[in-house]
Amino acid sequence: MRSELFAEANQETQSTERWVKQSSKMLRISVSNGGDVLAAKGAMVAYQGQMEFQHEGAGAARMLKKLVTGEGAPLMRIRGQGEVFLARDAANVFTVQLENEGLSVSGKNLLAFDPNLQWDIKMLRSGNMMAGGLFNLELGGVGTVGISCEGNPLLLDCSRQPTFVDPNAAVCWSSNLQPSVVNSMNMRSLLRGGTGEAFQLAFHGPGFVVVQPSEGRQQISGSNGGGSSGGGLGGLFE
Repeated sequence: MRSELFAEANQETQSTERWVKQSSKMLRISVSNGGDVLAAKGAMVAYQGQMEFQHEGAGAARMLKKLVTGEGAPLMRIRGQGEVFLARDAANVFTVQLENEGLSVSGKNLLAFDPNLQWDIKMLRSGNMMAGGLFNLELGGVGTVGISCEGNPLLLDCSRQPTFVDPNAAVCWSSNLQPSVVNSMNMRSLLRGGTGEAFQLAFHGPGFVVVQPSEGRQQISGSNGGGSSGGGLGGLFE
């Protein structure tokens, strides 16, 4: 049998590393010998070997925040012996190695992270619930995070001047930044039908924000390891 499907570029990448980009659109994580990984439900597209997928609870304190937000797209713990492949709607995938640093990630862009990382749900201050997602996941410590980005990312330096980003286009940012939700809509614009750009995340200070050239897609929640999940800045935390 012959086909371009069997080209070397389409075959599984061989590596002894735990986190490997199988391609620009797919992430492979080695799960073995107790090396669990926490992933967003719906991010798994394939696996090899023997795997178990278990719902990962948020804990009492995080659950209270989840109840306040009324949102949630849960995490799952993956354990076993083998490799798991993660992706989201053919978006580009990236890994971030944290070295006693912090990173805030939009819920709809999170793929997975090492379970030894500390994580918490953070509420964006000065928020208005009409902004369409006011919560993000803050990660810290030593470990790896996998994220997705629809299109090629843009890295903005927020220390030079105030930076404003559509909430659905913000992928991740320095955890030391404390973005607020601002409303740029005025009454005249509202009476004329609005602009569709009423709310932005405002960043200012030493740090960065990663922006994707997309405001996100309408997604359907999955009930198991496959399918899509998430939406808004929340969407991770049952």
